[in-house]
Amino acid sequence: MDYKSYFRPTVDAMGGYTPGEQPKVLDLIKLNTNENPYPPSPRVEEVLRDFDTAKLRLYPEPTADSLRDVIASVNGVQRENVIVGNGSDDILTIIVRCFCDAKRKMACIDPTYSLYPVLGELQGAECVRIELDDDFSLPDDILEQAAVANLLMFARPNAPTGNLFPRERVEEICAHFRGIVFIDEAYVDFSENNCLDLAMRYPNVIVSRTMSKSYALAGVRLGYAVANAKIIDGMMKMKDSYNVNMLTQRIAIEAFKDGEYLRRMVDKIISTRNRIAAALKELGFTMVPSSTNFLFVSPPDGNGRLYFEELRKHNIIVRYFPGKKTGDYARISIGTDAEMDRVMEVTRSIYGAK
Repeated sequence: MDYKSYFRPTVDAMGGYTPGEQPKVLDLIKLNTNENPYPPSPRVEEVLRDFDTAKLRLYPEPTADSLRDVIASVNGVQRENVIVGNGSDDILTIIVRCFCDAKRKMACIDPTYSLYPVLGELQGAECVRIELDDDFSLPDDILEQAAVANLLMFARPNAPTGNLFPRERVEEICAHFRGIVFIDEAYVDFSENNCLDLAMRYPNVIVSRTMSKSYALAGVRLGYAVANAKIIDGMMKMKDSYNVNMLTQRIAIEAFKDGEYLRRMVDKIISTRNRIAAALKELGFTMVPSSTNFLFVSPPDGNGRLYFEELRKHNIIVRYFPGKKTGDYARISIGTDAEMDRVMEVTRSIYGAK
């Protein structure tokens, strides 16, 4: 029997988002999805150990007010300025649903997080892709290119490149763009500065963050956004009724309270990142300056795909992004010191260094 599609034509035509590989083989060194190599705060284990499972028969707080209060306190804002989601991807979905449709375009830089244009497609919204300069910096005419859009999205630090766009340049964009400016700060804890204050100073700015990277909680899915109260109120209308489960709310509250543990783990990852960056440069690698928990590197021969494939032969998985600008590079998540030492051992063997 012939199959008749019942999907919207947009859904049939689109390719969908492709997440990083989650391999089943246990002896691999997995450095492809920017996960934290260290466990979360010990307070998380305490929550799981002491949690009363009988409470799971109940619905969680629908607006996660207790968690929002903690997030607001950590960031120096008010509860009314915070919305939480099932990972920052949930936040992204809410934002695109709020501000884009067939008549309201979105814009995003390229390369960046590949989910952005996919979400635009799902809304039937045209996505204007703004190509970064050859050094992966923002083009001078970004405002002119984005002028036709109602929503401008970019990550800072950017992914997959890892660079941090200058704050003054970002503020200029926020001040002059006529639509919503969304700044994705998924990797901000590894960077030198942030743009959270811009969300409080400009009525059209939304900043999002996640607990998947620095907090080592990718498995529980918690993201949040900060913006002025009117924007948050509108986004609340668009979220699922109970979009953050009870356990995630409890775990996130305790993890946010353990700022000392967060700082220790972030400092450890940054130290390893800087050590490996220096070692790769000695081998002739070039790279984008990183403000994240990963390195975007190009080997001496400029063949990013070959480097990716050779590491895979030695049971090390990194990420490769085909493309005119990205194809010369491979992205390496920062693992433990032992894992990164193995990366360097294999890398030296590939490129003939003794």
